[in-house]
Amino acid sequence: MDGRVLALREESGKVHLIKIEDREIKVRGIGRINPSRDLKDAQPGEKISVGQKEFLVLKPRLREMTEGMHRRAQIITPKDASLLTSMLGITSGDRVLELGFGSAGLTLHLANIVGKDGLLTTVELREEHAEVGLENVALATSSWESFPEFHLVEGDAYDSATADAASSISDRFDAISIDLPEPWRAIPHFSALLAVGGRLSCYCPVTSQLESCWEACEEAGLEVEWAGERIDRVWTKASKGGVRPGNNPMGHTAFILVAMKQN
Repeated sequence: MDGRVLALREESGKVHLIKIEDREIKVRGIGRINPSRDLKDAQPGEKISVGQKEFLVLKPRLREMTEGMHRRAQIITPKDASLLTSMLGITSGDRVLELGFGSAGLTLHLANIVGKDGLLTTVELREEHAEVGLENVALATSSWESFPEFHLVEGDAYDSATADAASSISDRFDAISIDLPEPWRAIPHFSALLAVGGRLSCYCPVTSQLESCWEACEEAGLEVEWAGERIDRVWTKASKGGVRPGNNPMGHTAFILVAMKQN
């Protein structure tokens, strides 16, 4: 059926998201194909050959979407997204505001949780980033049965006029995620949109940003509930049996802060 999306997984683990449509497209690593013709009979769970490669056909769940999504701006990684969504306390049906849409890496995680009864509003200043993010949102809406009401606000999150534009969509949000170069500058404009009991998060590459966000949250009357660092330590299977830490160094990605509005 034209319009559906398939995930093609190479043996190496690389994932390609292909929308079934009757036109010739060029897919890096595969070549030129007409999805409507070449993939019309492909079904999830099957192995197929396209050109010189063999692929496992998968349903494009969240894992496949984040691995195969188009990218321009650097995305919040799934390990960080999992912490953010958990610490923000997001659940199905919630109203969530995201400052910093980018390529929609975190957006897909948020949409997957709040579902069709939820509301997801995102703010992005740069048109070239929003274009890629909207492509990924379109793939997800074509793939998932449950996708929230979605709004894009084009504007500067450091400007109160952008907060006014977001408030016209919803006057209260259950959670706000901020992924901007200077997140503390957005907090005074958007913290007022938090519902009581709602939480706000800041994603900070360096400690000086974390400190500035902490101070801005306290000045806005929010209580900082948690602040910390995200680090990965990958383990591998040893050649003589057992498992051991991998040779790659422990990987830092970001400092994260979560604050609650109590009144």
